[in-house]
Amino acid sequence: MTRRFLFLLGSARPDGNTELLARRAAEQLPPDVEQQWIDLTDHPLPDFEDLRHDSDHVRAGEGPVARLLDATLAATDVVIASPLYWYSVSAQTKRYLDHWAGWLRTPGLDFKATMADRTLWGVTALAHEETSVADPLVGTLNHSAAYLGMRFGGVLLGNGSKPGDVLKDTDALARAKTFFAREAPLARYPYEAA
Repeated sequence: MTRRFLFLLGSARPDGNTELLARRAAEQLPPDVEQQWIDLTDHPLPDFEDLRHDSDHVRAGEGPVARLLDATLAATDVVIASPLYWYSVSAQTKRYLDHWAGWLRTPGLDFKATMADRTLWGVTALAHEETSVADPLVGTLNHSAAYLGMRFGGVLLGNGSKPGDVLKDTDALARAKTFFAREAPLARYPYEAA
């Protein structure tokens, strides 16, 4: 399967630090790798309704849910580009991930098997010098990938608060040059680590 990267932008601010860092990393991808960029703010999802004990979900035929589902299924690599908001992913990003639960319960979709062995990546900008404050965001993405049997490429962290600040983070920009070139291991929960 030809590699196809889906970049999901989860910032409340267009052209924010997280997007700038994600675009710097994406510039390093080979030219034959397809890229699709979707700003979750431009494609608002409805609140997720948990029907797992009532009935199965029906596959959306149109609108943001259908577009994001189709883009997700077509991707070999899903990149969550969410700023660190209150120590985790943004509301738009969380809503997208919540819809994965519905897609798991959509008859005929086999979402979990389809996503297995694909790769989940993260990119985030945070306004804190200590990167450990992003551990909840990293955990959210790692555990989501582990549940689906995906690979997890980790999270590219950059520092920035005001627009454009991340472009001054030379360490993050250096990491961006090789971020997607790394081999992503199969995601594991912490208790599975050897």
